[in-house]
Amino acid sequence: MTETPAVEADLPGLRASVEAILLVVDEPVAEITLAQILERPRDEVVTVLRELAAEYTEQGRGFDLREIAGGWRFYTRDVCAPVVERFVTDGQQARLTQAALETLAVVAYRQPVSRARVSAIRGVNSDGVIRTLTLRGLIEEAGQDPETQAHLYRTTGYFLERLGLRSLEELPDLAPYLPDDLPDEIIEGH
Repeated sequence: MTETPAVEADLPGLRASVEAILLVVDEPVAEITLAQILERPRDEVVTVLRELAAEYTEQGRGFDLREIAGGWRFYTRDVCAPVVERFVTDGQQARLTQAALETLAVVAYRQPVSRARVSAIRGVNSDGVIRTLTLRGLIEEAGQDPETQAHLYRTTGYFLERLGLRSLEELPDLAPYLPDDLPDEIIEGH
């Protein structure tokens, strides 16, 4: 019979270790990162992640474990969101303004896109709103337009995370919501 070194014997099991790490992350953590940190095969870590996610759902916990934006993270279960929102905001205005939501939608669906293009689509200057969205980490610079040298913007991984999306392909189709009389240059590409 081989003896387990004292150091290894004192370590928590794989499930407990995965849970402990996921409790402290502030962004989704990749399976490969967990496997490297825990020095376990990736397949084994993936199996544990999926088992934990299924277990939390089956038990109806107030949180669930989701694979989002290239990694795994704990999230509040959808049915608990109103309670958590009341707790977190405690009467504070934490929501985005209508202008910020419109601008974010234009960036999300037209990215990479310049400030001028966002303003043209919205019909108003969007510079201040773009600065705010950048500061909140929802959009970021994505290079420059080769013709105009204007800065281009795109959504961030944090945007995907906040919306609970794995990728931009999960954004809903806009066509059913567009008015019939929109000019072609606004609709192009959608």
